[in-house]
Parts: sequence; structure tokens; C-alpha cells
Amino acid sequence: MIEAQGLTKRYGRTLAVNNLSFSVEPGQVTGFLGPNGAGKSTTMRMILGLDNPTSGQVRIGGKRYHDLKQPLRTVGALLDAKWVHPNRSARAHLAWMAKSNKIPARRVDEVLDIVGLSSVAGKRAGGFSLGMSQRLGIAGALLGDPEVLLFDEPVNGLDPEGILWIRKFMHRLADEGRTVFVSSHLLSEMALTASNLVVIGKGQLISQSTTKQFVARAAENSVKVRSPHLDRLRPAVERAGGTIVDSDGGVVISGMESDKIGELAAENGVVLHELSPQTGSLEQAFMQITGDSVEYHTGLETEAQQVLEASAK
Repeated sequence: MIEAQGLTKRYGRTLAVNNLSFSVEPGQVTGFLGPNGAGKSTTMRMILGLDNPTSGQVRIGGKRYHDLKQPLRTVGALLDAKWVHPNRSARAHLAWMAKSNKIPARRVDEVLDIVGLSSVAGKRAGGFSLGMSQRLGIAGALLGDPEVLLFDEPVNGLDPEGILWIRKFMHRLADEGRTVFVSSHLLSEMALTASNLVVIGKGQLISQSTTKQFVARAAENSVKVRSPHLDRLRPAVERAGGTIVDSDGGVVISGMESDKIGELAAENGVVLHELSPQTGSLEQAFMQITGDSVEYHTGLETEAQQVLEASAK
């Protein structure tokens, strides 16, 4: 279990993390989300003792990382896939890590096999592709068979087969009762991987909830409607307080349940060809909830945000 309480980090005048508190429970995959510059990497570095907090504290299983005698046996982490001496082989890199924490040498070949690098174990890590480096980083995280695992952008550089593999693998780790904390910008993948979310923006906690609750919190009730008599339905919906916008082949009505829309249609003699409640996506929810926390907006991002806001009305 990971517990952060009042975690704050300043770099000069820059407040990177601001009084951040959250917990990550064992037995599930918890996603760590936030816009660029939100403080995710800084938070992970503080969890692992690589950066000291200005104030606050973070505990892993009740202890600070620096107090763990053999940390790789408790916590495994992948923060930077290229953090490997380029002239070392994959096996030599892992053997060095194993020796530093009194991990049996046989474990090196076990984790190389788990991540699919056995055939290149003797090759220089400096010649690895990003995807191969990610797999080597994951092998390092697994080396001590830890109960807590942290991954920062673990699917970067992986092909679709590799992404599917890491998703299933994380689910398996969580099913074994481990604490799995994953940061990623691939929201579509996180929607399939994480059952819980910690979402931050500008160094502060925005939300901690299940993935389903996060999406439901952002998505207003909306219903897609197709009818040859939309001209009669539109004013009835607006009088009842609903919002209606044109959509491909019909309209999307928000602020009203589908039952109410059906009743209005019947009262006004409107034939319906479709009446289907719409569900939001993690990407839509993320953009809606974190929109005020994005430090830099491009023109396309601003336009996309406006489109999402309009579709939710």
C-alpha cells in the first residue's frame, strides 16, 4: 500500500506538488493521471526517495523508502526505460541490481523470460529499441518479486501485442494481491487497465475514485435520438429544460432521461427511430475535469475542449 499525506515539493519559486494526499490499495491497478506538468513524475520520484518532499510524507507499507533495508524486495519501479548503462548487457544490468539487494542470481533469467528478452539477454542494452528497453525496465521492477510496483508510461514504444501483454500482466499482478500504480497518457489504454484512478492537476488532487465513478462524474446524461419529426421534438425538449444539439443522423439531448424524452415524443406525436442513452469515455471525462489544470493549450486542444463542452450541453 502507498500512502501520501500532505505531499509538497518546491523547486525555487515553482510549486510542483501542492499538499497532495492519496492512497493506493493492494489488489488492484490504480492509474495516475494528470496533464503535462501536473506533478506526476515528481510525485513518483518522492515515493521512491529520489526527491525529498518540501513537506508532507509518503509511506510504502508504513515505511519511508529510505527505511527499507532491501528496497527491491518491497518496491519495483520503472520510471525511465533508458536508465541503463549502454555498454552493459541486459543480463549484466539485472545481475548488478540483484546483487545489490541480495536477490538470487537465478531470478535474473526468470524475469528475462517473463518479459520476453531471453534471446537478447547477452546483447548491449544501448542497442535496444525503446520497446525492448521498456521490457528490460519492467524486468528490473519485477526482480525482487515486490509487493508494490510503480510504472511511469510503461507502454511507450510497445507494439499492439506488447501493449496487450502489459495490460494483462498488470491485471495478473493485481490479482496476486500486489499494489500496482501506473502513470500513462494513453487514456484509452488506462480505461482498460486501471480499475481505480488518482487524478492530479497543477500538483493538487483533483479526484480519487474508481474509473467508472470518474467517468460518470464528468458525463452528463445524454441520449441520442433519431426521428423524422425532430422539428416537433426540439421545442418540446427545450421547454422541458433539455439541451439538444445536432449529431450525425439525429440529435443528442442532454439534461433529460430517456424515459422523459420518450414521453415527450408520445405527447407530441413524434415517431422515434432511435432513443439510446450515451455513455462518456475516460478521455472525455479527463478533458472535462482537468481542463482548468492544463498549463499550456494548443489551438487544436482548445478547439477539442470546446467541441467536448458543446457536446455535453
